[in-house]
Amino acid sequence: MLAEAAGSPSELEVMVERRASGLPLEHVVGWAGFCGLRIAVDPGVFVPRRRTEFLVERAVSLGGSVVLDLCCGSGAVAAALSALLRPAEVHAADVDPAAVRCARRNVPGGRVYEGDLFAPLPPGLRGRVELLCANVPYVPTGDVGFLPAEARDHEPRVSLDGGSDGLDVLRRVAGEASAWLAGGGHLLVETSDRQVGAALAAFERGGLRARVSSDEERGANVVIGTKV
Repeated sequence: MLAEAAGSPSELEVMVERRASGLPLEHVVGWAGFCGLRIAVDPGVFVPRRRTEFLVERAVSLGGSVVLDLCCGSGAVAAALSALLRPAEVHAADVDPAAVRCARRNVPGGRVYEGDLFAPLPPGLRGRVELLCANVPYVPTGDVGFLPAEARDHEPRVSLDGGSDGLDVLRRVAGEASAWLAGGGHLLVETSDRQVGAALAAFERGGLRARVSSDEERGANVVIGTKV
């Protein structure tokens, strides 16, 4: 990948040095593979994980013409849903300005907002979202130091740290989602094995009918909530 991305032997040497220093490969080459797409990933922006492709697959199986990607990072989920569903409207939001700049390149046909969760969204979107995907940070604060150095040192803390039990942001999203979802709309959030029970409870407290879908091969769990 480095050899393919480099424009000259000297550039390749620099790229190899950057990778050897611990910089994520995706930051070195400037992109990540995700759902068959090349997603631009700038330095300091969260790298989309392959296990999150399972969240996209679940979302595509449900469908929707108005899509919202919260905590969008590079916009990988929004870009994939745009390509696979071709929805009428695509919206995305992230609190990190660098991620927003990156997402605007990856989702040129969508609207990408900068701000905290639902806060920057236009009021006219309330009650209209049919598919809400939120790849929220879900690493407990005490566990962030145990992450691989590539994530710990080169990705924004805000995209990793989910609070004391890893579910602070998930609870906020689940608590507000109903106001933004259309009737029958769905909220999908990725979480870990040990957090599934608490995540389901948070969805139900938010007024959503909740279930979990898992993929053992990819180590992925997606909690799916439906507004009834």
